[in-house]
Amino acid sequence: MSILVWIIFGALAGWIASLIAGTNPRQGALANIAVGIVGAFIGGFLMQLIGKQGVTGFNLYSVFVAVIGAIVLLFVYRAVTHN
Repeated sequence: MSILVWIIFGALAGWIASLIAGTNPRQGALANIAVGIVGAFIGGFLMQLIGKQGVTGFNLYSVFVAVIGAIVLLFVYRAVTHN
């Protein structure tokens, strides 16, 4: 995927994850992009641990994987920072 697609993908996944995790009011667009992109890597790693595919492109399954990873990232961040 190109850089622009990763940015759009990260923004979408990060935004959905922030809505689920309850961090959307205090999380801006850049944070959504960063959380979504890092979440895609975390989600891909977690899926490979259970024998599934990670992020495979810009599709619904990959967004699901990225959102799962981003939610994990947000909850770990909140646990570490006691936020």
